[in-house]
Amino acid sequence: MSTLAPRLQATLRQDVQSMHAYAIQPSAGLVKLDAMENPFTLPPELQRELGERLGRVAINRYPAQRVAELAAALSAHIGLPAGCRLMLGNGSDELIDLLAVACDVPGATVLAPLPGFVMYEMSARLRGLRFVGVALRPDFELDEAAMLAAIDAHRPAITYLAYPNNPTANLWDDAVIERIVAAVGRQNGLVVFDEAYQPFASRSWLQRMAAHDHVLVLRTLSKFGLAGVRLGYLCGPAALVDEIDKVRPPYNVSVLNAEAALFALEHADEYARQAALLCTERTRLQAVLQAMPGVTPYPSEANMILVRVPDSKRAFEGMKARGVLVKHIAGLHPLLAHCLRLTVGRPEENALMLSALQESL
Repeated sequence: MSTLAPRLQATLRQDVQSMHAYAIQPSAGLVKLDAMENPFTLPPELQRELGERLGRVAINRYPAQRVAELAAALSAHIGLPAGCRLMLGNGSDELIDLLAVACDVPGATVLAPLPGFVMYEMSARLRGLRFVGVALRPDFELDEAAMLAAIDAHRPAITYLAYPNNPTANLWDDAVIERIVAAVGRQNGLVVFDEAYQPFASRSWLQRMAAHDHVLVLRTLSKFGLAGVRLGYLCGPAALVDEIDKVRPPYNVSVLNAEAALFALEHADEYARQAALLCTERTRLQAVLQAMPGVTPYPSEANMILVRVPDSKRAFEGMKARGVLVKHIAGLHPLLAHCLRLTVGRPEENALMLSALQESL
């Protein structure tokens, strides 16, 4: 790691200098099951069609009309409720950041359950908002009393509810969520349902969103199968999204990204087939892991499975030595002691992963 010249240290924020960058594991030569990516590529004929189509894109022009057409196509694809609007982002990470910018009033707080997606806290702190994390229960369900107490004490501008949660992969109790949504509404805050893993989940808040003027739904096309395209979208009441959209940089979505996403929506049946296969594989993996001595898998509504093992460091390093890369998350939160996060891959990848795990325990 390079060392910043002392004469420049006063120029950069001290909190930035003391923080850690988002870690991305090198994966060359390994079976990559660490980042919840869709493992399937397009069939060759669709690859050729996409390549020809991207070659015709007017990359000499700023994106405008094509991006607007993508927003309309996405709205139709998801069945966006009447009275709601959708805005696009360069991945959902950018939209999380834009929410922090839009809600950065003096003393504003962002609240989220922990363990959870790290970008909620990172974007809040970098934008000057306070962050309050509320620990989940040991079974990874929401701690309703603690959440309601934190909402009452801190009056958060934004409360994130990942649905399903990352890295625990579970959907929380809807009755508890309803009470949390109501409590945040009474404090005049926003609730953001992060539905990054929606293609694999049995429930969504998208249709229920329309009944609340303070609820937003955030999604990404990364788990749909377009992680390399970097495209996310935020849905909510039109009046609310109109205000948040004012802080979006112009032309934040490239015309190539928009064209690739439009192509994917036109072939949504292929991506639905892939998601269905991954759900089948998830069920199979759960059963095998459940029967594996020393391994505790947790319920999943995503394309990942959280497992607890006797020695997670040994298991992680053993799997990597056997050519399989997963995510070692034991250090992220005390509730994740000795936990690994396993991405659901193709059947042959999953077989290698199970063998590597078994041999590494």
